[in-house]
Amino acid sequence: MIHWFPGHMTKALRELAAELKNVDAVIYVLDARAPISSINPQLDEILGTKKRLFVLNKKDLIAKDDEQRFVKYFEDEGFTCIAADSGNKSEAKKIIAKLAELNAPDIARYAAKGVKKIIRAEVVGVPNSGKSTMINSLLPRAKAKTGDKPGVTRGKQWISVTPHIELLDTPGVLYPDFSDETKAFKLALLGSIKDERYDDTEIAVQALSLFMKKYPQEVCKRFNISAEKGNYLESIAVSRGLMMKGGIPDIEKAAKTVITDFRSGLIGKISLD
Repeated sequence: MIHWFPGHMTKALRELAAELKNVDAVIYVLDARAPISSINPQLDEILGTKKRLFVLNKKDLIAKDDEQRFVKYFEDEGFTCIAADSGNKSEAKKIIAKLAELNAPDIARYAAKGVKKIIRAEVVGVPNSGKSTMINSLLPRAKAKTGDKPGVTRGKQWISVTPHIELLDTPGVLYPDFSDETKAFKLALLGSIKDERYDDTEIAVQALSLFMKKYPQEVCKRFNISAEKGNYLESIAVSRGLMMKGGIPDIEKAAKTVITDFRSGLIGKISLD
């Protein structure tokens, strides 16, 4: 069973809870490829009734139909939701516009008193969901630390993105109990869990099993393999020339290739949820 809940995440959850009284809303960043699996149930409990803007990030990596399906799901649940590619500056600005819309009643109430309301929002989500990238896209010069692996943001950072909007960048947090192994597998595949906490081959085998059910044409085209042949990792190793001494297929390298190509969107527009 995959398990990764480092000490700094316990501290981060405490700080998230403590900061809630100082913010007007929460921007909840989810990976669009697995938005349901990206929801942290422990974080949900902490947020309570605080206003939330769900951002389905990395929408460029999923099909339009999946994007619309997930946005509708959250809206049907009564939440404000927007799909975005947060690395795109124009789309990041749409997120801020949506945040202002969510807080419109408070802004109007302060305006009636002749005061311009400063909206403060806490940015939360699982590791590697793109929180810091989103914030940096709103700034002329990057301030929030980013990276393509989990655990880059370790401490909270208040960042002013407009004269009237301040965002608190927080560390990505998982939940300590991964009793749902399917969800844990998806988060590992997305890169929300550190690579050394799971076996690449096991994750790649599960990934290929899922992909070949839903996206066989995309997988076969990307790796130049046959769907009927089975033993997909071995076929990928042979197709890519990933061989060890004696002509033995390098299954580990093939597994890493599958994971890397998925995360980069090179296999196709794949939804895990």
